[in-house]
Amino acid sequence: MNKLFYPAIFHKAEEGGFWITFPDIPECMTQGEDVQQAYEMAVDALGLAITSRKQERESIPVPSQPYDLKVGEGELCVVIEFDMRAYQKRTNSKAVKKTLSIPQWLNEEAMEMGVNFSQVLQEALIQKIGAR
Repeated sequence: MNKLFYPAIFHKAEEGGFWITFPDIPECMTQGEDVQQAYEMAVDALGLAITSRKQERESIPVPSQPYDLKVGEGELCVVIEFDMRAYQKRTNSKAVKKTLSIPQWLNEEAMEMGVNFSQVLQEALIQKIGAR
């Protein structure tokens, strides 16, 4: 579930700009001064709603098909692309401590070379996850 695509309804606001709703996620709403800002705000709002649902162990709804949605005058259906991995990297980069075991000889050689164990582990995990 790295990339998700949800339709959003951009409603033209009387005072200018847009307010945005997501038919599949009723609690998810935002606004923007123009189309670009509205889209960016929609991505962030969608990220907050999805991560909140995950944390609360609530289901993540299946996105509606954009052509199934009816829009009124002054409304526009826009598909919002949400990249879970990119969102997590941007919003949740807090370091966590991990304990691991390696052979003593490997530890000694790595220490002699001045290897940064945390960096090596991060690089290996990113490569492993990216290889999926």
